[in-house]
Amino acid sequence: MNAPWPAPAKINLFLHVTGRRPDGYHELQTVFQFVEFGDSLEFEVLDDGRILRDGDHSGIPEDQDLVVRAARALKAETGCPAGARIRVEKRIPLGGGLGGGSSDAATTLVALNHLWGLGLDEDTLARLGLRLGADVPVFVRGRAAFATGVGEELTPIEPPESWLLVVHPGISVSTREVFEHPDLTRNTAPITIRAFLAGAGGNDCEAVVRRLHPGVAAAIDWLRTFGDARMTGTGSCIFLKLDSEREARAVLERLPDAWRGIVTRGLNRSPLLDRLAAGAGTGCAA
Repeated sequence: MNAPWPAPAKINLFLHVTGRRPDGYHELQTVFQFVEFGDSLEFEVLDDGRILRDGDHSGIPEDQDLVVRAARALKAETGCPAGARIRVEKRIPLGGGLGGGSSDAATTLVALNHLWGLGLDEDTLARLGLRLGADVPVFVRGRAAFATGVGEELTPIEPPESWLLVVHPGISVSTREVFEHPDLTRNTAPITIRAFLAGAGGNDCEAVVRRLHPGVAAAIDWLRTFGDARMTGTGSCIFLKLDSEREARAVLERLPDAWRGIVTRGLNRSPLLDRLAAGAGTGCAA
């Protein structure tokens, strides 16, 4: 296999639900920013057209695995006869609101487009990724963004790349359960990018997650004793911005043993873009 390809986690610096469409999808406003830690994927190009997966599948059936679905979608879109063996090393917790599945899918699209020598542009890959999930396009494009629509309408933005302590309380939260909950706020007034950069924005999903998962509520309350901790996305992970790595590690040392903490940094450019620039494709068999 080639050198690993990164699939970074993301955080939502805020998340507003501004409406609900007739098709049941929610209109959102959010800011996506990447972080330094994440999953990694290795790819081996196969001549026989098969898509095989190795590594940690976390109990996900193959037909539901976003990595497999992304590879199959790319083959169907282009007619490429090549296949791939894909190994995933999972570090991003499931149901944490860190975008692990979407990031893995995006890395699969970007890497196999390169390794198969398909030559699809970023817009085409992003449109293909949107069929897999609303968060996939931002990972394909690899730049921090102010997002609207269902999260796919992206405007590049450069918020501060802060040191972060990300806390996972060992709980997996279902996105569907949150968005289907009758108590979810669905009419928050839209804000502007300027307002966000001036400090506006919260997470409309927090109240529902707190009600459904007291363990997440406890983690939020604990981390807020150190600053303005926020929940990311619809998941269970909470992050706190800090001025230095030293300060982040000082809070980490006080973390209750039952929870997992990760010291990392926010990134406005995904490491996937750097890996793409450094890679060398093998080309798709004719």
